[in-house]
Amino acid sequence: MKSVFQSIQDFSADELSLLDDLITFRTLKKGELLLTENQVCNEIVFIEKGILRSFFVNHKGDEITNCFAFENEFMASFASFITEEKAEENIQALTDTELQILDRKALEKLYQSGLNWQETGRKLTELEFVSLHKRMISFQKLSGAQRYEELRQNHQKYIQLIPLQYLASYLGITPRHLSRIRKAIL
Repeated sequence: MKSVFQSIQDFSADELSLLDDLITFRTLKKGELLLTENQVCNEIVFIEKGILRSFFVNHKGDEITNCFAFENEFMASFASFITEEKAEENIQALTDTELQILDRKALEKLYQSGLNWQETGRKLTELEFVSLHKRMISFQKLSGAQRYEELRQNHQKYIQLIPLQYLASYLGITPRHLSRIRKAIL
């Protein structure tokens, strides 16, 4: 986690050492839930090892995947974390996963310790916003095949590491349609 923060902002050794007393650790087994719908998200996790999936269940009872996070990435129900309201999604480990955790109180301590931490929080929030905006636009402008091609070109790890049913859901298509798209490319 420290190296990711350092890549975003130029922190002193003292500023980074604040994390030592604030980070906790957790492991999840494959399939285990980190967060369930209707819980308030009170922590942001950093993935040391593994993959997490965020999903919700629609009115038909289908699981709809809305994002994935891989090693060296952060994950949370950000809307729930910010508003302190119940989450609308679930977060599940797709593999055995090792996490570093910053809870709400730890993050507040970092923000109170100085402008570098506040600036880092702002930058990470902006990156999350841009990512969500691009995803929303892709659903409005691109076909399922075009969204798959974009993943194939720019996010190869999705194609290699995510089970097909979750990948199809993430792309907003059926597994059968995803199979046809993949066959057409080969």
